[in-house]
Amino acid sequence: MIIVPVKEGESIERALKKYKRKFEKTGVIKELRERQKFTKPSIKNREQRLKAIYVQGLRDKEEGL
Repeated sequence: MIIVPVKEGESIERALKKYKRKFEKTGVIKELRERQKFTKPSIKNREQRLKAIYVQGLRDKEEGL
């Protein structure tokens, strides 16, 4: 359960923004989307590897500057 404390005089829009941010951090929507279709473990591993290669390339490029 997500609890968002609202301070006195704080607008509803601001409280909603806090709620949305907390909800997004829980990853519920992301998990629901992942569960809609089955992804083979080999595909997941390949995507992880490609992402790691990409991130490492960015770090190397930043380090070289």
